[in-house]
Amino acid sequence: MPATKRAVRWVRSRLRSQRPAMRALVVRVRHVGRRRYCPVCRSWVRGFLPHGNPPRPQARCPVCGSLERHRLDWVFFKSHTDLFDGAPKSMLHVAPERFLASRFTRVPNLEYVSADLSSPLAMIQLDITDIPFPDDSFGAIYCSHVLEHVPDDRSALAELYRVLRPGGWAVLQVPIMGAVTFEDPSVTDPEERTRVFGQWDHVRRCGLDYVERMRDAGFAAEVVPATRVVDERRCERMGIQPDRLIFHCTKPDRG
Repeated sequence: MPATKRAVRWVRSRLRSQRPAMRALVVRVRHVGRRRYCPVCRSWVRGFLPHGNPPRPQARCPVCGSLERHRLDWVFFKSHTDLFDGAPKSMLHVAPERFLASRFTRVPNLEYVSADLSSPLAMIQLDITDIPFPDDSFGAIYCSHVLEHVPDDRSALAELYRVLRPGGWAVLQVPIMGAVTFEDPSVTDPEERTRVFGQWDHVRRCGLDYVERMRDAGFAAEVVPATRVVDERRCERMGIQPDRLIFHCTKPDRG
């Protein structure tokens, strides 16, 4: 093959590989501003986009796609955990979000594993109620807005506890809708599930008492309000509702 053709192919290949970054740059420039800040992709933008049903204003980052909960969780990881301290550790990320997974894979000395029942974004497929890893496999677990989809969530919590190392931590997020958790296995119609549980594929409406299920599984669980992670001024800037919560769980050391 002539050298010029090889050079043209190389240039085209390089351009294709740079397309995602170029698209992200274009989006960042299009939405640039100083009113809102996304800590996940570190973008300053004019505003966040609406998201949800019904739409929540100032919810989705136009650059990376993060939602309110992701931005809060990311700040929590940075300021309230040892995830970024450079020490070797392993992490299980259940139902990975693309914009978070791409950043977790770049954390120094982090052995990162993403898993999902069916998502092609995940490294492996697994059933969260039967995790195919030995006891005490991971030093950190992140599982956000998954347990409300799982009929046998108590088995899932028991499995997450089992594979977490003693002294390790987990952030297990669920959408909170009131004070008391409600579930009814007889509700199977998608429209009725939407009416009762808030979404067609949810099997329960989680309340503030859901933390007790985490404790029943063995976790030392703490409910952390958003304002303990970021002050109200930064909540506004990052598009995070001040009343949001983080369910931070740890596995006690043995002995």
